[in-house]
Order: sequence, then C-alpha cells, then structure tokens
Amino acid sequence: MSIYTVSNWEQLLEIAQQNTSARRVRRPGQSPSTAPIPSSLEKLPPDTTPPVLLYRDTNSWCPFCERVWFALEEKEIPFATEFIDLSNKPKWYTDLVPTTLVPAAKIEEELVYESKDILLALEKRFSSPSLLPEDPEENAVAKELIENVETNGFLSLSYKFLREQTSDANELASLQTEFEAKLDEIEQALAKYPGPYFVSTFSLVDIMYSPHLDRLAANLPVYRGYHIKGNERFPRINAWFEALNQRPAYHRVKSDNITNNLLLRRRFGLEPLGNSLPLETADSEAIQYRAEAAERLSDNHEAAIKDVLKNSGVQALAREGDTSAIQEAVDFHLRLLAEYLISGNSTLLPGGRVGGKDSFDPASAAVGAITLAYLRNRVCAPRDMSAGAATAFRRAADKVLASLY
Repeated sequence: MSIYTVSNWEQLLEIAQQNTSARRVRRPGQSPSTAPIPSSLEKLPPDTTPPVLLYRDTNSWCPFCERVWFALEEKEIPFATEFIDLSNKPKWYTDLVPTTLVPAAKIEEELVYESKDILLALEKRFSSPSLLPEDPEENAVAKELIENVETNGFLSLSYKFLREQTSDANELASLQTEFEAKLDEIEQALAKYPGPYFVSTFSLVDIMYSPHLDRLAANLPVYRGYHIKGNERFPRINAWFEALNQRPAYHRVKSDNITNNLLLRRRFGLEPLGNSLPLETADSEAIQYRAEAAERLSDNHEAAIKDVLKNSGVQALAREGDTSAIQEAVDFHLRLLAEYLISGNSTLLPGGRVGGKDSFDPASAAVGAITLAYLRNRVCAPRDMSAGAATAFRRAADKVLASLY
C-alpha cells in the first residue's frame, strides 16, 4: 500500500458540500443508487405529497423523459420520480401504462403518457409560469410547432442518418442532404420571431427539440464527422444552443457529450470514427463542478466501491484470493480522486509528491488504474451527477491515473 495519507470519506464529504449546493438522495439497493433532488421540492410543506409523479428511465437519459423533467424544473413544479428499468419493466407498470413506454406521469392522480401530452397537461394544470405565449396568434404558432416536432419527420430522419449502418458513401451523402434540409427548416422557424427561441419567449417548443438536438450535436461529430455546433450554415440554431445554455433548468437535466456517445455505442453498436471517443471540452474546472463530483463520490462511495469490485475485473489482481487488499486499494484511490477534485492541486498526486511514482506501490497503483479507468467510463450524466460534474470527474480521473504511471 502507499505511504501517502488521504482524508477519510467523512472529511471529504464535509469539504465538498461546503463548495456545492448540488444534492442527491441516496437509494440503497435501487437503480440508480442516487437521484437528483428536484429544485422545487422545498416549496412544499413538510410531509406533503408532490402533485406530480414522473415515471422515467433508470439512466435518466431518455430524451422524451428529459422533456418532461425540463418542463417540471422550468415551471418549478414539485415532483417525485419513480424509475423504471426499461430492460425489465415491472408488470405493475406495463399494466398501468397502455403503451408500456416512458415517460408517464400522474398529475394529481390523473395518468398521462406520451411526452407531448404530459407537457400540455402540465401547462394546463400549472399555468404559471407559462411555457406557451399569451398572444393567441403566437400561441397557435407554438402549438403547431409542437405538433410538427412529432410529425415533420425530423426525428426519424436525423436518427436514421446517425445510425444507418452502411458503407455506401452515396447513401450517406443522400441522408446527409435530407438531414440538412430538415435543419434548414428549423433554422427558418427560429427566424420567425426576434430573439433566440422558436417563439418570442422560451417555450414548450424549445423543450421538445432540446434533448434531441443536444444528442445529435454530440453524436454526429463522433459517428458521422458532421458538426451542427459551429456550422456557419446554422447560425440561429447555434444562437439557440447558447440561449439554452444560460438556463439553470437546462443544466439540471442535460446529459454530457461523453455519456451521450457511450450510450449510443452500447445501445446501437455504433463505432466512433477513428475508434475513439474525444474528451468532453466543456468548461468543468469551476470549483462547484469539481466539488459536486467529489460530493457524489464521497456520499455514494460504498455503492461505487461495490460496483468496481463486482464489475471492473479488478478482483483478478488479488493475491492468493485475498480481496481485502484490493478493496483497500480501491477505497484509497477513490479518496485520492475525491481529494484531488476538491483541491485541484496536482502536486498532491503521487507523481507530484516527494518520491513521486517510484515510491508508490505498483500493485496498489494497478488496482487504482483499473478503478479510475472503469469509473471514468461508467459515470453517467445526469444519472450520477450533472453534466459539468461528470466532465470534471472524468478529467480528474485521467489526471490521477496519469500520476500513477
């Protein structure tokens, strides 16, 4: 084991919580093991049942579920969440929801399913703040745009362009041309009103498009070599992305590029161009993101350690079947990661200390490397933490990993 000492989990959690307001609720024995606390719950009196119960996916990644979550956060509606394992849906859920799909919601005990219908039901029941224009003519335009998101073929065509597994260059070029024509239609729709949104104010239309355009902007450069962000052909779409990025609710619900790309590969078997996933480039060096990542790791460290021991393959390094040293090394390196996240001081890492890497136990370092590499790819935003915190987590894991070797 290493001669270095690292703070214990209680100390790390206390320091991390002093530097971030982000909180999650632990869910022992459940999936996910933690869940974000809705920002609006504090509006409820103690021991009061929220008016909305959202049924959603365990990964907190489904774009249709994200639409509903986004609206709930924007409208500051207190809600509870029931997570549904999409690979093993409980019978009570398939009996309850005719489509058997997520999302679904009970809005003051009335069951509503399909994301568009849930959004409209929330708008009808919780009219303030409004996510539809007050002006009748503009309201009608917004509702037509909402319908068009589902019927204009944009979603089906864009995902076909992304996922079509063909090596025929002509076929891909044809799909790209059709896809760009759909983006041109969105560009024209954004030009109808002043400001960056589809209508004169942020609305349900923006919420309907947000998770899909986010995922496409992340996936297409990696799997098709095509960029929406930074593309001079789509200045209004890029201005729309920038406007979304200023909204606090958006940051609570959005995923991050690496999660979006890893999940796409796992779910659809796609391979990135060049067979690698680029690191996230978003700014994540701010202390609140690093502290949030450290807070999540510290508060949920028992589940994280169990996950590493069970699924990373690190147990194969055990000497003569003694797994206690392996568990100790996993624990140590996760505390080292949490401490680095909080301090941001690379001189405290093995490669930066007196004696450097040479005085670090190679067997322990090997366990640490497997642990850090596994969790770097395992962390999922926003299931485990926010997108900014997940980016900070991965960058820190790479930094600590590099310090070991």
